[in-house]
Amino acid sequence: QVQLVESGGGLVQAGGSLRLSCAASGRTFSSRPMGWFRQAPGKEREFVAAISWTGDRTYHADSVKGRFTISRDNAKNTVYLQMNSLKPDDTAVYYCAAGRPLETIATRPREYDYWGQGTQVTVSS
Repeated sequence: QVQLVESGGGLVQAGGSLRLSCAASGRTFSSRPMGWFRQAPGKEREFVAAISWTGDRTYHADSVKGRFTISRDNAKNTVYLQMNSLKPDDTAVYYCAAGRPLETIATRPREYDYWGQGTQVTVSS
């Protein structure tokens, strides 16, 4: 069992930055790939970024590439999403998710076993 708790969301002006954190409980965190997804009102959940369980491989959606960076600290059981140059279109609830142990990076929600409760990010123009 893995429990995930996101933090770091808030209101920011366009062009600003936020850093989201996702703290995980459980002993299997370090063996799981992790991902960030987001969901805006009236839209489907959208993949944002993922990182391998070793931390040496990452993948970012085209919409955030060059602006967002996913990272992880296995000693702290935490995954991060650094968001720079934020745009109003980035407004959404952001969720972190834990994939299956020792699996490769995943980009589809059904490939993730555990989800956090989400944190709201609002970017004003």
